[in-house]
Amino acid sequence: MAKFRDSASMGIGTVNAEELAAIPADRSIGSIIAETRNLSAEQVEKVLDYQREKGIRFGEAAIALGFASADDVLFALAQQFHYPYAPEEQRKGSPELVAMNQPFGIQAEAFRAIRSQIMMRLFGDREERRAIAVVSPDSGDGKTFFSANLAVTLAQLGGRTLLVDADMRGPRQHQVFNIDNGAGLSGILSGRAEPKVIQQVNGMPSLFILPVGITPPNPLELVERPAFGLLVRELLAKFDHVVVDTPAAIYGSDCAVIAARCGAALVVARQHNSRVGSLQDLVASLGASTAKVAGVIVNEF
Repeated sequence: MAKFRDSASMGIGTVNAEELAAIPADRSIGSIIAETRNLSAEQVEKVLDYQREKGIRFGEAAIALGFASADDVLFALAQQFHYPYAPEEQRKGSPELVAMNQPFGIQAEAFRAIRSQIMMRLFGDREERRAIAVVSPDSGDGKTFFSANLAVTLAQLGGRTLLVDADMRGPRQHQVFNIDNGAGLSGILSGRAEPKVIQQVNGMPSLFILPVGITPPNPLELVERPAFGLLVRELLAKFDHVVVDTPAAIYGSDCAVIAARCGAALVVARQHNSRVGSLQDLVASLGASTAKVAGVIVNEF
C-alpha cells in the first residue's frame, strides 16, 4: 500500500512525425509465436483452422493444439506491445524481479501504480532533476526488492534507467540481477579507475545497474565526500531515471546522507514488523534534510 501526501502535474508534450516514424512496426501475436516456437507452415495452418473453427485467438488455439505454452503467449504479447519480458532462464535466476518476470501480474501492477505516483510527484517539467533514494528503518523491510522492481518499471517506460546499489553495508542488487560485483560504486568513490562498472541488464536494454563492488570499511565516509554528490549529478545527466538502494537506517545515517545527495527519498516499511517510532524518526530525519520525501510504502509480506 502506498501513502502520498500531495501531487504534482505532469507536462504532456506533442509527438512529431519523426518520433512516430521511429516507433517499431506492429507484429501479430501469431507471427511472434510462430517465430519463437519455430512452427512450420503446416503447423501454423492447423492453428489458423482451429482458430476459425472455435472462434478463439491465435494464442489460445496454439495452446490447445500443444504448439505453444501460456508463457509463449505472454512473451508474444509483451513483444507486440514492445514491453520488456525476461526470458525463462533469467526468470529462474532472478525470482525477485516480479515486474520483469510477471509483467502482467498483480504485484507488477502495484509497482506500476506506485511508479505513476512517483512520476507525478518528482518528474514534473518544473521540478529539478532528482535521483530517488529508497530507504527503510530496518533490514528485512523489502527495500532491495522494492528498489529493484521500481527500477524495472521505470525502465519499462522506455527511458534509460540506472539502479545504483549504495548499500555498502550489505549489498544485494548484484545477486538480484545476477551480475558481476567485482567493481562498482565503492571503487568510483575511492578514486579507483575500474572498467565497466555500469552493467546493462540482459533482456532490458534500457535498464542498467551500478553495483557496490568491493565492500568498503568506511561506507559512511564515502557517501559524505563531495565525490558522491558529483557522481549523482553526472548520472542524472546521462540517465532519465536514477534509483538508489541504501543501507537500512538501523545501521547509521548512511541512508539520510544518500537521500540528501539524491534529492528525493521513498520510505519502505514492512507491515506488522516496522516500529512506528523508528519509522517516524526516519521520516523526521529525512524531512530535516534537503531531500524531498515522496511518500511511504508499506510492504505487505
